[in-house]
Amino acid sequence: MPNPTLHIATYNIHKGFSQFNRRMMVHELRDRLRALGPDLVFLQEVQGLHLGHAERHEHWPDAPQHEFLAADVWPDAAYGRNMVYDHGHHGNAILSRFPILSSHNQDVTHLRFERRGLLHCQVQPPGWDRHLHCVCVHLSLIGRSRRLQLGALAERLEDLVPPDAPLIIAGDFNDWSNRADGLLADRLGLIEVFHDSRGRPVRSFPAGLPLFRLDRIYARGFAVQATQVHFGQPWSRISDHAALSAHLEPA
Repeated sequence: MPNPTLHIATYNIHKGFSQFNRRMMVHELRDRLRALGPDLVFLQEVQGLHLGHAERHEHWPDAPQHEFLAADVWPDAAYGRNMVYDHGHHGNAILSRFPILSSHNQDVTHLRFERRGLLHCQVQPPGWDRHLHCVCVHLSLIGRSRRLQLGALAERLEDLVPPDAPLIIAGDFNDWSNRADGLLADRLGLIEVFHDSRGRPVRSFPAGLPLFRLDRIYARGFAVQATQVHFGQPWSRISDHAALSAHLEPA
């Protein structure tokens, strides 16, 4: 597998609104993502459709958010619709500079009021002799549901992905007590790229001054070259979560 490194980012974009839904920020979000310039972007709370916002906000994009954000920079994009309501829907998305060969949104809903899905894509970076498997996640707020969702994810990947294939799982894990690490490391051979000296993921919420370790990037088949938490201004004006990015060198 050739170099160079992959630059990836994950971001819960809060449906294109600032914290407490005070301002529509989807245009500023697009500018910020383009300035960051990752090869792969894992997005959560992506608004696929919202008829009310389209009526109330003069500059609300005509296209679904994942298409609006990807335009002219990321040639391929996949969207997994999770939460559906009368006036629209939202879910997860992956934007990619490389061809997305396939995508599947795995329904892992455990509670009727909290619909969740795991978006799994196979990506083909140029010159690679193996496909890169990418999963964008947004897990439950409830601990038992998160454990069931992680178990379902591990079972699917064990069935479909070769154990030596490169794999990235990123997103909003809502994993307050850091229970995901053991399962993902033990069953899938992943590492969390931000682990500090005490073996803990980085703080990412709220974006102004992060206190909680909710957002993660897990990887297999890579060496971690650099990581960064994007918090404070201007990121905290865009969403209530910080964005995470990493440079990963194929092993």
